Amino acid sequence: MSKYVYTEGLLHYRFSDQHPFNQMRLVVTTDLLRKMDVLSDEEMVEGRKATDEELALTHHKDYIDAVKRASKDQLDDQTCESYGLNTQDTPNFSDMHESAAWLVGSTLTACDIVMQGIDQTACSLGGGLHHGFQGRASGFCIYNDSAVAIQYMKEKYGARVLYIDTDAHHGDGVQFTFYHTPDVFTYSIHETGRYLFPGTGNYNERGEGEGYLYSMNLPIDAYTEDESFLSCFKESVQAACAFFKPDVILSQNGADAHFLDPLTHLHCTLRIFEEIPRFVKQLADTYCGGRWIAVGGGGYNLFQVAPLAWSQIWLAMKGLPAPGGHLPAAWLAKWQPETEMVLPKTWHDELQAYQEIPRRGEISEKNQLMLERVLQHYQ
Repeated sequence: MSKYVYTEGLLHYRFSDQHPFNQMRLVVTTDLLRKMDVLSDEEMVEGRKATDEELALTHHKDYIDAVKRASKDQLDDQTCESYGLNTQDTPNFSDMHESAAWLVGSTLTACDIVMQGIDQTACSLGGGLHHGFQGRASGFCIYNDSAVAIQYMKEKYGARVLYIDTDAHHGDGVQFTFYHTPDVFTYSIHETGRYLFPGTGNYNERGEGEGYLYSMNLPIDAYTEDESFLSCFKESVQAACAFFKPDVILSQNGADAHFLDPLTHLHCTLRIFEEIPRFVKQLADTYCGGRWIAVGGGGYNLFQVAPLAWSQIWLAMKGLPAPGGHLPAAWLAKWQPETEMVLPKTWHDELQAYQEIPRRGEISEKNQLMLERVLQHYQ
């Protein structure tokens, strides 16, 4: 029985009503799983708030102090800017230190569940904030829960951690935290930085020093579709597992590679979000005794994409088949009045809004060439 970490504290991480990062997607996802009768009270676990000592596993203490002061509007503009705080992407909000600490602590709760053998798999879909750096906020991310979780598992459990990031944005904060580290492997498949924030994640970013070859990046072209995405992902992440032989997998599951996401340029359908977690589970079963922790990440279509994509993670963890029929009528009735979007009626995309990509062949060829350049170092 897998564990689903959830707490009201996760919902307080909110910059403003206009900001695209909105934890309402977590509420909607959880309700969808409940209405499907696949998430029981016994499977839900209350998250906790991370301590300052835990945050300091990867974040500088002066930065943590700055976040606390900014949370109470006690930090001047120039100092905020030096820490990446109060920017357009990551504006300050009241009690943001507390809210971000709940997010990190919930991810650590999932780690303890798996590493203590309480269960083989656990998810905390409120996490996945992969852009935060050791001393700087970035890209909607104040603290980097994945980076803290990786260091936590290294220090407390002596674990070799494979981090798999399938968000459309490069997982820069996690990569550069462990860029010189040989017992953490960071993997990221994402839209090329030529077009999209944060602009990093080129295929030749492989780590440095003792960490050389322990970072793998697959920067796929804008308007990449399902077949090319999945081909690049499966072949490369399989090679990463075979090379690294992890003790545990931590996966970040951004839902923003979908063609309806408003912030990215990839052109995938819900099919990839059905296949990705099932492939990750196979890797966990094969390479690390089934130990797999999943967090959320990006995904800015709150009703049509994120809940369907994230539900597939939980279904994969439980070994349940991917649903192919209609979504629960009770879920549709509850949430349709909450949005001007027309909610999907089925688990698979209704493709009226899907536009054919005339450069499909060229894009796939570019992605394949990039994949070969990456994999030549892992033969």
